[in-house]
Amino acid sequence: MKYDVVIIGAGPAGLFSALSLNNKKVLLIEKNKNPGKKLLISGAGQCNYTNNSSIEVFLRMYGENGRLLKTALYNFNNKELISFFKEKGLESLIREDGKVFPITLNSSDILNVLVKSCREKGVEIIYDEAAEKASYDDIKNLFLIKTVKSTYTGINLIIAAGGISYPNTGSTGDGYKLAESFGHTIVKPREALTPVYVEDYNFKDLSGISFENINVSLWRNNKKINEFTGDFLFTHVNISGPVILNNSRYFEKGDILKINFTAYKNSEEFKRYFDDLIIRSGKLNVKSILKELMLPKRFIEKIMELSQVKEETTCSQLEKNKRKKLIELLSSFPFRIERLGGFNIAMVTRGGVSANEVNFKTMESKIKSRLYFAGEVIDYDGDTGGFNIQAAFSTGKLAADSINKL
Repeated sequence: MKYDVVIIGAGPAGLFSALSLNNKKVLLIEKNKNPGKKLLISGAGQCNYTNNSSIEVFLRMYGENGRLLKTALYNFNNKELISFFKEKGLESLIREDGKVFPITLNSSDILNVLVKSCREKGVEIIYDEAAEKASYDDIKNLFLIKTVKSTYTGINLIIAAGGISYPNTGSTGDGYKLAESFGHTIVKPREALTPVYVEDYNFKDLSGISFENINVSLWRNNKKINEFTGDFLFTHVNISGPVILNNSRYFEKGDILKINFTAYKNSEEFKRYFDDLIIRSGKLNVKSILKELMLPKRFIEKIMELSQVKEETTCSQLEKNKRKKLIELLSSFPFRIERLGGFNIAMVTRGGVSANEVNFKTMESKIKSRLYFAGEVIDYDGDTGGFNIQAAFSTGKLAADSINKL
């Protein structure tokens, strides 16, 4: 049977592409027995599906390729997505931090709206069939999509098969192989939005302690190459929090992350403050003056332990080398990256179909006409906070709108 459009992948990008196509015979192929498996676990099952920020803010949330998403995000923005679900009977909850959830805080309600909308449009959905191969018949001018069970043909093909993060949800890089069969370059997939494992981790007992709006600098080969600000978290096995997750796209094994836990701009400013404080506080013990930093008590105790400063040590007794160590650990604590969290815990994938080979004004391939890409299969990745799912919806919508204009 010939279809006007065949879509591979029933995640948010594929589903929204399907429901946005008008007067088309559409086939949606999904390898899992059910759609939206990764969508269901997003936001711990509550589905932070977009963000209430301006589109200009959105464009700063996707690393180096963020500006490429401008057409897609303006074509179908976050306000329109919230309105879409409202019109379908699902209200949204907008938190103070800008994260947007379904009012029910249940991801299955988002998925149900998408699937129901597809059915109302007459979309045919086939489950439990992985697309193994895709090719193009130049004589019949049709795409041929071979699954484990059959072969389907379509005038247009949208690949929305996701990345390789959370592989237990079915994201195993199938879309990359299909794209390569049409001559596309695949930028090496890497983990993004992932916590970081560091060498000689000494903070297991501080698991759950977090810090707001602190500075992190990234060092490679003894050179500072980037700097970030955000919230930081110690877990029982690694370092995390938005400032780590959002910028993990830039990290590599062996890099040094220097963490400034103080309210001072840099270690030089903190050193001036701390040296003066020590001089002025001669008879007071070091632990008592460290309370002025307004840092968690257990964290202060850990820093003193690592600096080999005893609790009873007074400021006048503090040796110069131990003072120097305290300043370093408080204002530029060096963590050497052992590895990034694996794809099993990385929320999204960095890499994928080369952005240079996609026309972001239409989401059509620059190599093969009538071949489109949508969602995480493409080489872009967003910060945490609903930006990735919005991009999936927006790129899926743009691909469908482009086909609607043909």
